[in-house]
Amino acid sequence: MEVDVLKRIAIAEQEPQVRAKNFEEVCLGYTEEEAMAEASRCLNCKNPKCVGGCPVSINIPAFIQEVKKGDFEKAYEIISESSALPAVCGRVCPQETQCEGQCIRGIKGEAVAIGKLERFVADWAREHGIQPKAKAAKNGHKVAVIGAGPSGLTCAGDLAKDGYDVTIFEALHEAGGVLVYGIPEFRLPKSKVVAAEVENVKALGVKIETNVIIGKTITIDELFEKEEFEAVFIGSGAGLPRFMGIKGEQANGVFSANEFLTRNNLMKAFLDQDTPIQRGKKVVVVGGGNVAMDAARTALRLGAEVHIVYRRGEEELPARKEEVHHAKEEGVIFDLLQNPVEILTDENDWVTGIRLIKMELGEPDASGRRSPVEIPGSEYEVECDTVIMSLGTSPNPLISSTTKGLDINRRGCIIAEEETGKTSRDGVYAGGDAVTGAATVILAMGAGKAAAKGIEDYFASKN
Repeated sequence: MEVDVLKRIAIAEQEPQVRAKNFEEVCLGYTEEEAMAEASRCLNCKNPKCVGGCPVSINIPAFIQEVKKGDFEKAYEIISESSALPAVCGRVCPQETQCEGQCIRGIKGEAVAIGKLERFVADWAREHGIQPKAKAAKNGHKVAVIGAGPSGLTCAGDLAKDGYDVTIFEALHEAGGVLVYGIPEFRLPKSKVVAAEVENVKALGVKIETNVIIGKTITIDELFEKEEFEAVFIGSGAGLPRFMGIKGEQANGVFSANEFLTRNNLMKAFLDQDTPIQRGKKVVVVGGGNVAMDAARTALRLGAEVHIVYRRGEEELPARKEEVHHAKEEGVIFDLLQNPVEILTDENDWVTGIRLIKMELGEPDASGRRSPVEIPGSEYEVECDTVIMSLGTSPNPLISSTTKGLDINRRGCIIAEEETGKTSRDGVYAGGDAVTGAATVILAMGAGKAAAKGIEDYFASKN
C-alpha cells in the first residue's frame, strides 16, 4: 500500500446522509493493511512526546511498531499494560489535544492516527478472543471500588493485576458508567465494545455488583466495618445536571442532556422499547461540549430538526473538532453567539419556543477564553417543542453526605490528592469526575490509575 508519510491513511466512515438516520457506528475502522500502513508513518522517536501526552502513559511507539510488523497480539499486550479500556479510548479520547497533539510527525505533516491504531488493535484482540492477563497471585487485601465507569474500571483492573481482591459497586443495572448511559451507540457501541471491555476487567478477577447505591444500599462506613474492606476508591462520576435558572426551565419538554442520553443509551428508548422519550420535531440543544454534540446528533437520528445554541463562536466550542464536523455533516444547525433567556410554554406548561439574545465576545475570562457579552435589544424568539440543557454536571452529594470525615469543595467535589487520589478519610481514595467535575474518559482513567498506585502504597506503608 502506497504511503505518503505526511498524510494519515484515510479511514472509512458511513456517509452522512445514511448515518444520520441510524444508530450504527459512524467510523468503520482500519483494515489490517491500512493499520500497518498508518503505523509505518511513526518515527519511533527516542524521546516520544506522545507518551507524555497520554494520561495513562501507554508506550505508544512500542505498540505502533508491533502494528507495523503485523504482530497485533503483541501490540495489544503493550497497550494492556497501561490501559484497561483501549477499544473505548481509541474511539472517544481527545487524541488531538493529547498524544497526537504531541506527535513529532505532526509538525510538518499530519500526526500519526494513534487513536485509530489503538482502536484497531483493541478490536482485533476482541475479535480473536484475546484478553489481558493478571500479573500476580492474590495478596489477601480487599478493596471496594464505587462506580463501574472508566475511573472505577481502571482502578479495579490495575489493582486486580497486582493481586488485590476487588469488588466494584455500581448503582445502575449495567456496568460502564458514562460509557453506557452517556455516549451514544453511534460513537461507542455498547454490546460490541463496552461490554467486552468490562468482561476483560472481570477476567482479571474483579467482581461487579450492580444495583448497589452507596449511601443508600450500604455506606462507605459499613463497607469498612461490616464487609471488612481495607480500602475504598470512589469513582462515582458527576451525574447531577446543571441548569441555567431561567424562566420556563421546569416545563414539559425540557431535559438535561444526562436524562435524554440515558433514556436512549441505557434504556434503549431509541429502539421504541418500553422507556418513553420525547421525539421532538424541532429541538434546541443548549451548550457546546461533547455531550451537547451527542445529544444533538441523537435527537437528529430520532427525526428532529436540531439546533445547537452556544454563547460563544465556533473557535471557542469546547467539543472535539471531529464531533463538530460530524454534527455539521449530518445536518445539525449551529446557532452561535446566542444565549437563552427564557423558555416559552403554552397553558399546559409544554414547551413552545425559546427566547434568545445575541452575544458578542468581549475580553478573555480567567481561563483565557473571550467572555461573551449580551447585545442589548437583540432578543428574539424561536419556535421549538424540546429543549435539552447540556451545561455540565456536578457530583451527586449522596456519598459525601453519608461518609464520615470526607471533605468536599464548594462545588461538591471530593477533595483528593491528584498524584495519589488520597482523600481526607484514611483508606479512602477518589478520582475522576467525582473529584474534578465533568471531564473526559481518559482523564478519569488516569485518575483511577493514579489512585490504584496510591492504594498500593497505602498498604505498603502499613506493613
